[in-house]
Amino acid sequence: MTAEADAEALPSLATIADFEKLDIRVGVVVEAAPFPEARKPAYKLRIDFGPEIGVKRSSAQITKRYAADELVGRHVLAVVNFPPRQIGKFLSEVLTLGAPDAEGEVILLTPERAVPPGGRVY
Repeated sequence: MTAEADAEALPSLATIADFEKLDIRVGVVVEAAPFPEARKPAYKLRIDFGPEIGVKRSSAQITKRYAADELVGRHVLAVVNFPPRQIGKFLSEVLTLGAPDAEGEVILLTPERAVPPGGRVY
């Protein structure tokens, strides 16, 4: 592989200042409901980020690997300082984070151990 091909495959380098602009927090899913109006199968989540941030809503395309009832009580990571995004009639307030598995389905990112809701990722 050439240096040019390597440069095209990787995103540009970020600084620590770029990372510090993101406010990624631990939250606990308190409610998960089907989102039939979404273009792609998704759930409407309500996630508790503790007393400082409160409960926020998120749309998550995770229906292939998770049932709604198994999401309640799960710790998740989310970006809490992006602008809200209107998805149909639903306002998604945070971006719940995940990574694709070998089949391309989203697997939620979670802390290894339980941490208090609202804990900041750094």
